Amino acid sequence: MRTRGFLLQLPISLASRNCGGLLRLPRLFRPFTYLGISAGDPVSPFSTRRNPSTLSRLLKTVHRNQQIRSLVSFQHKRTNEEGFCTKSTEAGEAKLYWPYISARFRCRKVVADTLSEALLCFGASSVNMEDINSQDCGETWITSLFADDQDVHTCISLAFESIGVKYLPEYEVSKVEQCDWLKNIQETFHPVEITTGLWIVPKWTTQVPNATNIILNPGMSFGTGEHPTTKLCLFLMHSLIKGGETFFDYGTGSGILGIAALKMGAELSVGIDVDPHAVASALENISLNEIGAHRMRVYLISAAGKLNRDGHSITKMNFDIVIANILLNPLLELADDIVSYGKPGAVIGLSGIISEQVHQIKEHFSTYLDNISVTEMDGWACIHGIKKRE
Repeated sequence: MRTRGFLLQLPISLASRNCGGLLRLPRLFRPFTYLGISAGDPVSPFSTRRNPSTLSRLLKTVHRNQQIRSLVSFQHKRTNEEGFCTKSTEAGEAKLYWPYISARFRCRKVVADTLSEALLCFGASSVNMEDINSQDCGETWITSLFADDQDVHTCISLAFESIGVKYLPEYEVSKVEQCDWLKNIQETFHPVEITTGLWIVPKWTTQVPNATNIILNPGMSFGTGEHPTTKLCLFLMHSLIKGGETFFDYGTGSGILGIAALKMGAELSVGIDVDPHAVASALENISLNEIGAHRMRVYLISAAGKLNRDGHSITKMNFDIVIANILLNPLLELADDIVSYGKPGAVIGLSGIISEQVHQIKEHFSTYLDNISVTEMDGWACIHGIKKRE
């Protein structure tokens, strides 16, 4: 079974190799005021504007321009929805307080990966894919979770339309209580060793002795360290960080890369994200790892890349290492901005792409980078190079 969304959401999902021409774009985010965090607010573990919500939906997938317009229209209608809320106890524990709707149906395996991304794009918060127990069956089970106030039929219809599937399958709908998935998270997410002596550890388990532990509360956030793109970025960082470096995380999500950079010996870590829920998730994880505000900061930016209400752009700080683990189209469209955070001679790491997309990224970034190298894992790739000196 493969899980996507808030249980163990992968930072990137594998699009069907047979679909081709997929266009990926950032998901529209909800108003900043919902979390009490405004664009431009530097967020630290000690900020008074804390919110333990850990929902992160940074980047999703759609298919054609017509479907993009449908997505934008659909998201605009949902701008005022609160989405998946959490309550905070005095100890800062994030707990869900309402149930979800589960929709379950069968679909062809060849479109399952692409469809799962479309479902996430049009409103699902988790998508599970489970093979049917038959060797000759070309279908798979898909189970999607939605907020109980969402129009499930519309979400599913738009998802199928966006990938060019003309039929809509019969699906079963049921209500899922909060305890179902809370237990599932704790049963599914276990300590993961990334490199020798470096572990990703969920906050409810005992830390690994005689090792460097990165403590995470995955909650609804993406970035648990299990996905190949995250591992490839961590491997790259481990080979680069010797002590005292400055690190920039372009699309911070759960904050895992920024936290890992400090645990490896970096002096300063800064991250940005367009999703206030991702910023809140990173904030909680920074606090869990007892990292001070002078060492790690996370900024919420608008979709236009603005940092504050006055419209000023974020100051480029010329970092030693810049990592962008996002998706193909954002990497291409934001190349100037991504590279601008690195000082001349900085290492720029790019991931969130499948192996077939390596040539496109290498060709595009050859204008900015020298000595471009590629590492791959399970069909995913990470590219890194040295920022050219002017």
